[in-house]
Amino acid sequence: MSKGMIGPIGDQIEVFAVCPSDAIERSNARGFILSRVDDSGESRPFPIVVVRTFGDEYLGYVNRCPHDSVWLNIGSGEFFSSDRSFLRCGRHGARFEIDTGLCIDGPCNGQALEPVALAVIEGDVCLCGVKLLEDDRFSNAFEDSDETMDITIHPD
Repeated sequence: MSKGMIGPIGDQIEVFAVCPSDAIERSNARGFILSRVDDSGESRPFPIVVVRTFGDEYLGYVNRCPHDSVWLNIGSGEFFSSDRSFLRCGRHGARFEIDTGLCIDGPCNGQALEPVALAVIEGDVCLCGVKLLEDDRFSNAFEDSDETMDITIHPD
């Protein structure tokens, strides 16, 4: 991940390269956990999903279902419905429009995924306007696992 700035001086937007644009095939998605700096200056994990559409557009969302705040790819590691026409939550089966993030079926019907601004710059998919740490410790977290969220249940 690399950092840069775009825009005229005084009106610049922070830009972070997330991955090469060819690292995601058309009609596919990939999850990343970045390191976001919050208002207090603390670093927090920031899970996102980058979708590359069949039409070769890149869309980004925070990888969190609005119903239960779990990763969309929890369980099977898949981001899409079985027919690949919707994003879906692996826990409760909520379905989201790929182009808008709007939930059209499931417990969060009418709510939407939180979009993140992406741009393809010099062959890299870049996240725009979010303050991130230049730290790769979270960026490939899914690659060393089965792309699922570990859940620990503690008795009260």
